[in-house]
Amino acid sequence: MFGSMVRYFSTKPKPKMKPIELTMPPEQTQTITRVIFDILKEHGPLTVGDTWERVKEVGLRGLTGKSHMKIVLRWMRERQKIRLICNHVGPHKQFLYTTWFTKPNIRQARAVNNSSASPTSLPLNSSTPKSTRG
Repeated sequence: MFGSMVRYFSTKPKPKMKPIELTMPPEQTQTITRVIFDILKEHGPLTVGDTWERVKEVGLRGLTGKSHMKIVLRWMRERQKIRLICNHVGPHKQFLYTTWFTKPNIRQARAVNNSSASPTSLPLNSSTPKSTRG
């Protein structure tokens, strides 16, 4: 009892995260956030990977990479322009970005997830030829 109390009080609290400051010019920030917001509004709740694929299709020049897009998404979330929802599918979690104004269609996201793990993709991995060396 006493040992657990000492351990509890000896741990440091989690430090406060300071707000994200983007180093881009305001015009470029506005262009990038509008494009990302329009993508999320049009295509529904998306994962980070799906959002990155859509941004690459659009051909947005301001983003230097996927990690830069993640920082912009976090900045947009701080400013409450978008929100992050969690979708539990069995033991797996799926984090989806969406706008505040669209109703998240989580069932559709689950159907997409289950169709990617279809049984037709499993035999391709398990049918690798075994070596006949003796």
